[in-house]
Amino acid sequence: MVKLTCASSFWALPASIRPLFRSPHLVLSCRRYASKDVSPGALTIGGHSYPIDSWTNVPPNILAQYGRKLHVQSDHPLSITRQLIASRFPSFRNHDSLPGVVTVEQNFDSLGFTPDHPGRNRTDTYYINQSTLLRTHTSAHEVDVFRANESDGYTISADVYRRDAVDKSHYPIFHQMEGALTWDRKAFASSEACIQQITKDFEALPKHPLVVEDPNPTYQPSNPLQTQYHSPEEAEILAKHLKRSLEDMVVTIFAEADKGLAAAGHRSKSEDEPLKVRWVEAFFPHTSPSWELEVWWQGDWLEVLGCGVIDQPLLIRAGQPDRIGWAFGLGLERLAMLLFGIPDIRLFWSTDKRFLSQFSEDGPIRRFQPFSKHPAAPRDVSFWLPKTDAPIITNTPATASTAASPAGGQPTEPSTSDQAPPAFHENDLMEIARNVAGDSVEDVTLIDDFTHPKKQRRSLCYRITYRSLERTLTTEEANRMHDHITRELIEKYRVEIR
Repeated sequence: MVKLTCASSFWALPASIRPLFRSPHLVLSCRRYASKDVSPGALTIGGHSYPIDSWTNVPPNILAQYGRKLHVQSDHPLSITRQLIASRFPSFRNHDSLPGVVTVEQNFDSLGFTPDHPGRNRTDTYYINQSTLLRTHTSAHEVDVFRANESDGYTISADVYRRDAVDKSHYPIFHQMEGALTWDRKAFASSEACIQQITKDFEALPKHPLVVEDPNPTYQPSNPLQTQYHSPEEAEILAKHLKRSLEDMVVTIFAEADKGLAAAGHRSKSEDEPLKVRWVEAFFPHTSPSWELEVWWQGDWLEVLGCGVIDQPLLIRAGQPDRIGWAFGLGLERLAMLLFGIPDIRLFWSTDKRFLSQFSEDGPIRRFQPFSKHPAAPRDVSFWLPKTDAPIITNTPATASTAASPAGGQPTEPSTSDQAPPAFHENDLMEIARNVAGDSVEDVTLIDDFTHPKKQRRSLCYRITYRSLERTLTTEEANRMHDHITRELIEKYRVEIR
């Protein structure tokens, strides 16, 4: 349940998104967007009340989805994918219901994010107030879980939130899953005894018929050993255990995917070519050495997950200096789209029975069968930006919401500049489009960026594609949403429509 309350003002809700507030998770008693000038008030999310302030930027359409928990919803493809992964780690403790509201300390500080890191910006993150936000990655819980020390191995699966691009593979709410396994050096008489135990555990792991490409040494200057904390022998056996464990998981997932293809009458290319994987050196902020795991499937290399030997300073911050281990992270949507052949990330949020009835936890993987195809309704909006010395941010790379990252984390490198807050940020347009059109907006793409040679005025043109997944939008509906977005741009950013 999400409840919005406000002392003396109302949320200015567009008529086109008022149906969102029929959601059983949301009660509306306030009608004013939390922007740079926020009136005194509070948000009640998940039964807890949070004060709002000048940092508050989480919109009603995001709050309306809070608490859906698709990753644990019976017979949902995200939940089926999560269970398939968890089945390969039967001794792990699974954390599947951790709250989505976290502190800045949990989400950023505990993981070593620098104070000027761009991920902290309000253009990237949904803030409830200056010290509280909707988690941007499952790693927000990592230090807490390590500190609790309730099991040697764990998984965390959760919904995470980031302001992001509008397209078929990105959504402002998505789902990550991470896992980690550690050994306690204090439980052994010597470092050698600990290594012997990890070796014994490695030898007990299931064998597999995979073709594995792993040409690089476990560590080298480009993928360094944590020499201050780990011996070469420790890193070697941790890497072997990690890779064998995740290769076993991949065999399980893609074997199920092949069964689904066969059941749908599609010939699996793996019938002619065996499944194979390759390990690629990578950089992730909370592991070193680190790798990405790619899988050759259906004639293409697919990036599946990121992983590595856990950064020891993270374990030290969690009060576990004697533990060593490995971690991995992945995007559930990415794997589910591959497993079930789901072409559009918006479908995961559908409540249409024609979608949900296609999947079952009790049977084999079934490929998604399209139940309708509705025409797109593209509209362009072209505008002059006001003259300003503040930066204009366009062509922002989409968040790697479905990409690999160990423990679901974000890079923690500092910002490369001390720029002032942008006068216009592309993510703000994405947010306006989603607020107005909801899931009826399919894609927002910059198609022209022009600076007048004499007047030095800058013009941007975006193509906004409207398409409902469940019915055909009328011309009037598309025009009404587009006009509303245009008015919001004029009001908020003082643009001049061309």
